[in-house]
Amino acid sequence: MPTETVTLIIRHRVASGQVPAYETWLRRITRVASDYPGHLGVDVLRNDALFTSVLRFASAGQLQAWLDSAERGALIAEVTPLLAEEESKELHDGHEFWFVPEQRAATPPPRWKQACITFLVIQPLTLLMPLLWQPLFSRLPWLGSYVPSNVLITLSIVLSVVYLFMPRVTAWFAGWLSAR
Repeated sequence: MPTETVTLIIRHRVASGQVPAYETWLRRITRVASDYPGHLGVDVLRNDALFTSVLRFASAGQLQAWLDSAERGALIAEVTPLLAEEESKELHDGHEFWFVPEQRAATPPPRWKQACITFLVIQPLTLLMPLLWQPLFSRLPWLGSYVPSNVLITLSIVLSVVYLFMPRVTAWFAGWLSAR
């Protein structure tokens, strides 16, 4: 039976002064979750004291096994005093997590709008990143060869899109993304 990737978005608003303790806890729970069957990865986006974790599993059953696990239960009990409010969880099929509105009643925008925003973010980076890396590639020719340079440029683009630009751009265009 084929499995379909599921994405769980968990938002934690951390209480004032508790961010360092929360970050330590977050590293630990991420490590524990990665050992569960079907775990495909986690991305964490931070906006001040709001941490958004995007957790992906190969199937809904495998995700549920993680959510129901005693280990996760103990870790959630441990982090609760560090939070300013109760955790928010949203389950989504596929990979549309960049475009999920924070309001639970809202629906994701049409795919053509998602494609426009993604192009708007990635296109300038594909032009800019090679220029930013060029001085280093000039000094270290082996690093500027085909494979290493592409790995560094692609990694730079992906990390800046996921952690820096996409959360901000989707917030800036929230009105347009949610308009029907």
